[in-house]
Amino acid sequence: MAEAGREQPEGPDFSLGVAPQDVSDDRPLLGHVAGEGAVMARQGGSFFVIGAYCTHYHGPLADGLVVGGSIRCPWHHACFSLRSGRALRAPAFDPLPRWRVEQVDGKVFAREKLSDPAPAAHKGDAQPRSVVIVGGGAAGFAAAQMLRAEGYDGILELISADLAAPYDRPNLSKDYLAGTARPEWLPLRDPAWYRDNGVQLRLGCQVESLDPVGKRLTLADSVTLSYDALLISTGAFPTKLPTPGADRNHVHYLRSLADSDRLIAACAGARRVAVIGASFIGLEAAASLRARGLDVHVVAPEAIPMARILGPEIGAHVRKLHERHGVVFHLEDTATEIGERALTLKSGAILEADLVVIGVGVKPDLSLAQSAGLATDRGVIVDEYLQTSAPDVYAAGDIASWPDKITGERIRVEHWVVAERQGQTAARNILGRKEKFEAAPFFWSQHYDQTISYVGHAASWDRLEISGDPVVDCAVSYFKGDRLLAVATIGRDLDNLRAEAAFETRIGAEAPEAIE
Repeated sequence: MAEAGREQPEGPDFSLGVAPQDVSDDRPLLGHVAGEGAVMARQGGSFFVIGAYCTHYHGPLADGLVVGGSIRCPWHHACFSLRSGRALRAPAFDPLPRWRVEQVDGKVFAREKLSDPAPAAHKGDAQPRSVVIVGGGAAGFAAAQMLRAEGYDGILELISADLAAPYDRPNLSKDYLAGTARPEWLPLRDPAWYRDNGVQLRLGCQVESLDPVGKRLTLADSVTLSYDALLISTGAFPTKLPTPGADRNHVHYLRSLADSDRLIAACAGARRVAVIGASFIGLEAAASLRARGLDVHVVAPEAIPMARILGPEIGAHVRKLHERHGVVFHLEDTATEIGERALTLKSGAILEADLVVIGVGVKPDLSLAQSAGLATDRGVIVDEYLQTSAPDVYAAGDIASWPDKITGERIRVEHWVVAERQGQTAARNILGRKEKFEAAPFFWSQHYDQTISYVGHAASWDRLEISGDPVVDCAVSYFKGDRLLAVATIGRDLDNLRAEAAFETRIGAEAPEAIE
C-alpha cells in the first residue's frame, strides 16, 4: 500500500515477477521495485532491471529505445549499459541504479539492488604519466570524467579560461535565463569531485603557446607545463558585430555563465529587448526573456527563421510559435546603428530597446592550434580517432574538423552533445583504446513547450520530406540525392532515437555497449 501523500508508482512491481512476454525487445517496460521507479528491458532471453529516469535531465527511459545492450534516453540521447548501468555516452555521466534479475517458474523477478559499477580497469594498456586538457567546456570536462571512469590514475590537469568550473552551458539560454533553473543545477560536478578524483583545475587561465615537439604548454603567467598527452578543446567565441554602438554597456552576447548572469541582472530594469539574430541561441534567448515578461523584438536578415538549417516549413512554424508568445519579428532587416535606447534598422525603422542581445553565431577558437603549427582548415583537422597532425595531441568539440561517415565529408559542428562525446572518445584514445568517433551528431533546441531534436548533419540538401504537423508532432528527413543526411523531430522523440540507431547501422559504427 502506498504511504499517505506518496504517489503510487506506475506499472508492475518487478519484485513480484513479470511474464517474459510482457517485455518487448526494443522498448522497456515501466514499473517499480518496491516503490522505486524502474524499467525492465530484454535482449533475447536476457532481462535487465534499471532505474526509470535518465541521470542527465531525468528523462523517462520507459519512452526510450533499447539498442544492442544499451538503453537510450528519449530527450537528449544519453546511452546506458543494460548490464552495468554505466553511462556509455554523454550527456549523462552518472550510472543508473540496477537490480539483480532472476527467472523462476516462468516469471522474471527483480531481486536486491546492486552497487554502482567500479571504474573500468584495462590492464596492460600503456598509459601516459600526465594528461593536460585545455578548455573547460563540454569536451574538456567529458574527457576528464572519462579518463577517471576508465581507471586512469596519472596526473590530470584541466585548464580553462572561464572563471567558473565546468557547467551546463545549454541551460544558459534556456531555463536558467528564463529563471526556472536554479544556479546550483548548473555545475557539471561539485568542487569535491575534482578534489576527490585528483583533477587539478586551473580556472581563469590562458594558454599562451604550445610546443608540440617538446610537449610543453606556456601559460599567461609564464608557468610551463609538460604533458604526455594533450587534448585541445578551446571551444568557440561569439561572432562580434561591427555595427556602430555594438560596444555599448546594454549590448549583450551570450556564451558564458558570466554573460548569462549579466543579462539576467540587466533584465531587472528593462522593459523591451531587441535580439539581433534568429539563430538557435537568439531565439532560445527570446523565449526565455519572454518568460521574464519582457517585450521581445527579433531582428534578422532572413525571410524565414532557421530555414537554412531546418527548412522553410519548420522555420515558419518556429516563427508562428514565437509570435503566439508575443515575440515581434523584423525579418529581412538588419541593425545599422545601436543607440542608447533604440536601434536604427536598414529599413529606416526605429526600434526602442532597453537591452540588446546579439546572437549571430560563433567562431571556433583556433588560435592555440594555429600558433603551434597544427593542421587547420576552418577547424583543427583530426583523424577518425580525433588525433591532430601532432603526435599525442587530440582535439574535440567546436574546433574539431573530423571525417564524418554519414555525410562522407569532413565536418565541424558546434553541438554540446557532440563535444561531450568527442571528449569521451578522445579520452579513451589517449589511453590507447583506438576507438573511432562515429556517433551521429545530435542537438536539441527548446522553444517554450516545444523541443526540436536533430540527429545527423545536413549543411545542405536537395529535398526534405515531412511527416505530420509541426503544431502537434512531426518528423523531417533531409536528403541529398538518395542519401539521408539528417532527421529533425518535434514531439517524436522515439523516431529521433530510431534515426540515430539507423545511422549507426548504416555506417557500421561500433555498438555503444562495446565501448564499456
